[in-house]
Amino acid sequence: MDWNTIVNENRRQVWRTSYRLLGNDADAADCFQETFISALKVAQRQVVRNWPAMLHCLATTRALDRLRQRMRQKGRFETIPEWSAVNSNQPEPAQYAQAAELSERLRQALTKLPQKQSQVFCLRFLEDLSYRQIAGQLDMKTDAVGVLLQRARGRLRDLLAIELAPNES
Repeated sequence: MDWNTIVNENRRQVWRTSYRLLGNDADAADCFQETFISALKVAQRQVVRNWPAMLHCLATTRALDRLRQRMRQKGRFETIPEWSAVNSNQPEPAQYAQAAELSERLRQALTKLPQKQSQVFCLRFLEDLSYRQIAGQLDMKTDAVGVLLQRARGRLRDLLAIELAPNES
């Protein structure tokens, strides 16, 4: 299979994965490019048997890396929601702002999880993959996926509860 075919057949999936995790066009575009550059480097070192699975895994990993980078720089840069993405048939601005805030909190919490836990969580709940599909993409046992997912959910619950708890002075 030639490179143009690989890119054309997988670009939508890579973009969707990147955008769902990152929430804005600029970061998703950077992640999109990084994913395909990484895939090309992998293909130079080894034979790729399943391009969609590898690209999906790379996109998830690159997006999570970018989220971690964003969280480290948060003090220097403020995230501005892309209001152009709001259509007139969307929820009221207050509801949109609340959903955007919750999404941002989840993104921040995902950056605090170990890499495999965040990957498994994203593949399961953002990409709606089955345990078996996740295990195939990450080259692990289905039971291990379940364990990682349970740990990720527990840790996210704790992280979000701490953030949402009223400040005690």
